[in-house]
Amino acid sequence: MGTAGGGGAAAGQTAHGPQPEPDPPVDFDFQSILGQIEEDIRPQIGRGQIAAYIPALACVEPGFGMAVADLDGKVYGVGDWQRPFSTQSITKVFALALALAQGGDDLWKRVGREPSGNPFNSLVQLEYENGIPRNPFINAGALVVTDRLQTLTGDASSELLEFVRQESGNPDVAFDPEVATSESDNGDRNAALAYFMASYGNIANSIPALLDHYFWQCSIEMNCADLALATRFLARHGLRADGTRLLPRRLAKQINAVMMTCGTYDAAGEFAYRVGLPGKSGVGGGIVAVVPGVCTVCVWSPGLDAQGNSVAGIAALDRFTTLTGLSVF
Repeated sequence: MGTAGGGGAAAGQTAHGPQPEPDPPVDFDFQSILGQIEEDIRPQIGRGQIAAYIPALACVEPGFGMAVADLDGKVYGVGDWQRPFSTQSITKVFALALALAQGGDDLWKRVGREPSGNPFNSLVQLEYENGIPRNPFINAGALVVTDRLQTLTGDASSELLEFVRQESGNPDVAFDPEVATSESDNGDRNAALAYFMASYGNIANSIPALLDHYFWQCSIEMNCADLALATRFLARHGLRADGTRLLPRRLAKQINAVMMTCGTYDAAGEFAYRVGLPGKSGVGGGIVAVVPGVCTVCVWSPGLDAQGNSVAGIAALDRFTTLTGLSVF
């Protein structure tokens, strides 16, 4: 006589094949860990350069904030974690998610998934690669994503704003008109990128309208708690805060993968080496990072390194993965 259950499906399988294992429970004292990180990286706060090429950001006072949001939406924070700042390129993650959710994989015919190795606003590779940007997180790629979202929704920037309000649970999240105007007044390089891609047929909408939506998108102000909460759908494998599915699991995995390889401009290799998590930075000093199945993290400090990433922010995320052992590696 066989043993009980003999001939049945193995653990983690059904008669229909292997099934995803549930995420294991995680029990960290995030508040104490964040306090330790704040103490450890204090000498880094104030180091680096403010993104003065956007005049509205030139007068930002030094500071440091960090927040962790777990899968259930509980938030832990230290320092200036409730101080709003300009999200800048971090919003490219949300635009990409919405474009994929509403338009599917066709987007990848218009933008690649490879690291660029060049500055985020470089024109160089576009000429060699026939107007197809290397990835969705450099400026050229983000313009293509916003163009696609504009086609799909008719109002890309408002669609994105409403999404982050809902996911963060903060209806007061808003655009910063001063930052949007400042970016528009100093946006010649982005205009050049858009017109160049249009010459290859890779822009579908009016370029002045596209640039307007792109600049407003980048001007959204949020704090560390807002951003950690808004990014939780990537830690939850595509599930939104209300439990509905924004993305199939495979697309959430794809976005996390592109964040890992391309999310910190031409310093993605160094970020993977030091932090070991999918992440996306912005020149406003913020960085979001995703621990799939566990939590999301957002850190802010406005002093930037030569690649446009927060000096204290990178140091804090390095300490976070060191202290917790939470990494994709």
